[in-house]
Amino acid sequence: MKIIQDVLAELFSMFMTDARMSLSALILVGVVAALLNYAAITPDLGGAILLLGSLVIVVEAAVRDARKRAAAKGK
Repeated sequence: MKIIQDVLAELFSMFMTDARMSLSALILVGVVAALLNYAAITPDLGGAILLLGSLVIVVEAAVRDARKRAAAKGK
């Protein structure tokens, strides 16, 4: 039982460390799900949107973190 608690705590801290990135990923998945259901896009297009959107989210988070580290180093 202790292992499960440790894993859940680690997952929670992983998502809460960068809440903006987690929220962006959830929004992306929700938008793609809505497009698949209501706009009748193909699953291939939905997958491409997920891939590109995820890459944009990761790059944005990396750039934001690099800027924060550069600002902290400059002080």
